[in-house]
Amino acid sequence: MKLLVTGGLGFIGSNFIRHILGSRKDAKIVNLDLQTYAGNPANLADLASDPRYRWVKGDIADPKIVDKCMTAGIDAVVHFAAETHVDRSILDAAVFLRTNVIGTQVLLDAALKYKVSRFIHVSTDEVYGSVPKGFSKEGDALEPNSPYAASKAASDLLVRSYFVTHKAPVIVTRASNNFGPFQFPEKALPLMITNWIDGLPFPRYGDGKQVRDWLYVLDHARAISLVLDKGVVGEIYNIGGIEHCENNELIETVRGIMGKPKDLVWEVPDRPGHDRRYAIDCGKLKKLGFKHAFKFSQALEQTVRWYQQNEDWWRPLRSDASYKAYYIEQYRSRLASGVSTGRK
Repeated sequence: MKLLVTGGLGFIGSNFIRHILGSRKDAKIVNLDLQTYAGNPANLADLASDPRYRWVKGDIADPKIVDKCMTAGIDAVVHFAAETHVDRSILDAAVFLRTNVIGTQVLLDAALKYKVSRFIHVSTDEVYGSVPKGFSKEGDALEPNSPYAASKAASDLLVRSYFVTHKAPVIVTRASNNFGPFQFPEKALPLMITNWIDGLPFPRYGDGKQVRDWLYVLDHARAISLVLDKGVVGEIYNIGGIEHCENNELIETVRGIMGKPKDLVWEVPDRPGHDRRYAIDCGKLKKLGFKHAFKFSQALEQTVRWYQQNEDWWRPLRSDASYKAYYIEQYRSRLASGVSTGRK
């Protein structure tokens, strides 16, 4: 099987590529990735000499580049490429719409043209919006509450329209919060870990009682692989974790693993449109035969240790000028809005 994987230099995409090449000897992968700030060639540097793997630097919204990749005889597309950071979408939504919506449309058109057998569109549970109680199912209404989530919901609906209108062989997956190795350190968990390694505070939004469902990235890769083989065309599959907890609980657990003091948690104002609770029903996925392979506590500790042992991977990312400028501005704006400079 020859796969076109988009966004394969990113966190989830790179873990998926490793999983596929490690579990399928006959697999070949073309990785189409523009190498934006969160796309890191170091994620897959050890695969550079593998004849089954090739990275093409390019934009998924560029029809010429996508067409060039498709002419390589692609059997299936696994579409990870997306702008994903909610805070950035609040500051500037335009790039999210271009990549997440227009990029998806370009890929879908090419998939039709070259008659690929499967098109897996990787989405997020954030399209359901905040869930006060119970669990979101695949047929529930989409109620996105951030520009990021809205852009993903729009791409989900676009994918659905290609199935209905063109009979495109599409499948949508919606995953909960991922964590694990190679996650860019602007996201909550790696930001927490790397800040604490450096003795810096972690900014906790609001009261910290937001509930998230945590999914280890290697289980996510396994789930997508299963859907690629056994998923039903036109269907949506939720991919959730096995640990629902408040952000406060997660913070305390990681603080305990790392042995850090309480004064390294800063209270900062909640972000606009911050969803209170995510929770998804994974019954459809389990009917395909999926079972989680990793316990949450085990995976979380492994993740902490990975960042502790791989400073050479994340330090260059934190020293990047754009990364520094972004977070300095975030801290300044929150402090200027009335946050006490005392640590709690």
